[in-house]
Amino acid sequence: MRFVITGAASGIGRAAAEQLVAGNNIPGEHQVLLADRDAANLQVVADGIGPAAGTVVVDLSELDCGDKIVAAAIAHMGGIDAVISNAGIIMGGALADLDAASFDKIFAINTRATWLLAKAAYPYLKESKGALIATASMSATEPTPALGFYSSSKAALLMLIRQLSIEWGPDGIRCNTVSPGPTYTPMTAVGYSNQEARDKREANIALRKLGTAEDVANAILFLASPLAGQISGIDVLVDGGMHNMLMPATGAGTGQTKQK
Repeated sequence: MRFVITGAASGIGRAAAEQLVAGNNIPGEHQVLLADRDAANLQVVADGIGPAAGTVVVDLSELDCGDKIVAAAIAHMGGIDAVISNAGIIMGGALADLDAASFDKIFAINTRATWLLAKAAYPYLKESKGALIATASMSATEPTPALGFYSSSKAALLMLIRQLSIEWGPDGIRCNTVSPGPTYTPMTAVGYSNQEARDKREANIALRKLGTAEDVANAILFLASPLAGQISGIDVLVDGGMHNMLMPATGAGTGQTKQK
């Protein structure tokens, strides 16, 4: 299979590329086109994979990002079977304090870039009856204090992919999202460097541990694989059961029956 992966220089994108080419998830030989703005680390990943990997250095906030990525993919692989739109940014701050330029930037990268890439890849995905998988977040459905722009951009991404699943379903193109919960990646490492803060976060996860980039990559690659051939328009939570922890976190329920 022929894969396009954005945000491939580190974290979830890198894990997906390395597991894919190693044959850990989808049997067979695969080619990948790796896209990121971090040229140095992107080349490190590509060198580790070998000739199966091509690269393109691109700024996903630019309007021509999709065309650049797809042109590089066709030059390297001759077609596209799956697009993994994984790149994203986090921007903190209270909504009352943020500005319009910040709004435009985070939506450009977290939402618009997926549409631009999907649009450019559409003829090739139609030809291969391929798959589009985007990395969203559990913050897309749960308001996240101090991450209002991030949550909103990921919520828009969820609906974009659902919309594409309806419009492109007749062409045989499957469109899904994966939503990580708290996950340890280079982008989140600073926030989890304090052990006390990390312990507090893990206490609110049913499995009592942070996710890893590989955990999320496994879900992405499943959705890209033939095993998910009848799955489209859904969001897969990879959050260790955190979405079920509202009542336990409030201390509600003791497991004991009391008679009034």
